[in-house]
Formats: sequence, C-alpha cells, structure tokens
Amino acid sequence: MKYFALFGNPVSHSISPRLHNSALCGLGINGIYGRILLEQGGDIIDKFKKYSLQGANITVPFKESVINLCDELDSIAKEIGSINTLVRIGDKIKGYNTDAPGFMMAISEFGKINKALILGAGGTAKALAYILDLSGVNVEILNRSDKSEQFNNYKFHTHTNFTPGSYDLVVNTTSAGLCNDELPCDKHLLNDIFSNSKFAFDVIYNKNTQFLRLANELNVQNKDGRDMLLYQAVLAFNIFFDNKFNQDKITQLMRGVFEL
Repeated sequence: MKYFALFGNPVSHSISPRLHNSALCGLGINGIYGRILLEQGGDIIDKFKKYSLQGANITVPFKESVINLCDELDSIAKEIGSINTLVRIGDKIKGYNTDAPGFMMAISEFGKINKALILGAGGTAKALAYILDLSGVNVEILNRSDKSEQFNNYKFHTHTNFTPGSYDLVVNTTSAGLCNDELPCDKHLLNDIFSNSKFAFDVIYNKNTQFLRLANELNVQNKDGRDMLLYQAVLAFNIFFDNKFNQDKITQLMRGVFEL
C-alpha cells in the first residue's frame, strides 16, 4: 500500500483526495490519498515521515514555509521559492512546483497573453508570476501590503499607490472568496481594472466568487481554478510515480471527478 496526502489549513474543502484516489483506482494502484490539517508548516516533513508517505501535496498557507525543509528542489520550485508537491526519492524528500505549469495549461484557451496583473503576493502568486514571465508575459503584482522585495523582477503595486493600466489577464491568487464573499481588493478599483482587461482567472475552484461575478457583470471572459487544480494534480500524480503513466489517461480519470 502506498500512502499520499494533502497538507494545508484549511483542507476540508479540497477535492484533491477524490482526484488522486480516482487516478489510483483507475490505474489499478494499491494506494490511498488523504488530508492532513496542519497548524504550522514546520511540521510537514515530520508528518510526511511519520505517516510513511510516498508523496504529498501542499496547499495554503504552507507552500513557502517548507521550501528550506526539503533535501532537494526541482528547478521551478527553486526559482519560485514555493512548492506544492513532495516526493520521497530513496531516503530523501524532493520538492516540486506543479502549480506553475498547471496554470499555463489551464489558461491556454485564452490565447496569446502579453500583459498580466496578479492580485496577491503569496506562494501561488510567485509561481504564476514566474511561469508567465518565462513565457514572455509582462507581469505586474498588486497586493494589500508591500512585499516588493520578494518580487524584484516585477513591477509591484500596493492598493494605495496603484493606477490601473490595461491587461490581457487578471489573476486572483488571494484567498478572498474561498471561505467568504470578499473581493481581493476594493470593488471600485477592481471595476477600473476589469474595464481595461480581456480575461480574468480565479485560482479558487468550483465556486462562483464575487471576483468572477464582477468579471461577468463587466463582460470579461473568465474561468475559475478548476482546470488549474486538475492539471497541477495530473502533473503531481505522475511525479509521484516517476512520470511513468500516460498524462492523458490520468487527466481523463481525474476530470471525471468534476462530473460527479
């Protein structure tokens, strides 16, 4: 029996166990994927070893705090400073980031993106800023507090010093809307942002957040984070098994969960 889990706080809302267990079952693998609620990120590696996990995923708010606890990091995780996937390789634990490539797969239907505004400055924002920049996109960051020292390669704004420009894509990476009906920034400010934007993406999935509702009201094409969740899970699952499975098959098995 192989054991896998999701670490985070909160985790009760997550459908990651259903996605991974669907793939495990469909591929005939003797394994199980569960949830582990944590109070502090420093416990992740100890818990990973205590429960004899083969692999795990990490969600908010621990994607950055565990970065220095891994024995090794893949190139994307090292560049970003944020991980969402842990894998046991021999007696070592390696950290990966599949959020970034999963996001790019999720927004492919939008077509060419030249300029993007990311709302938030956490681990997910770092991942998406990095992969967008790597793809040739001009990236700007907007956050309530000043974390510009963590985003040296990008134009950084706080809510008090920001004048909206025009954007192909606006991405909400904050938790606003996850457990409440809040917006990631002032409604008037977001109105101004959307009025000169083509696309909107919320990393929160399976919930019609106020961010998405406002985008709809202003006729901005949008989507939630379901496909990002799906693709990052597909990529993470295959990393758990040294990329030996067909990616399309994993995607098919996991996508069925959303249709239940």
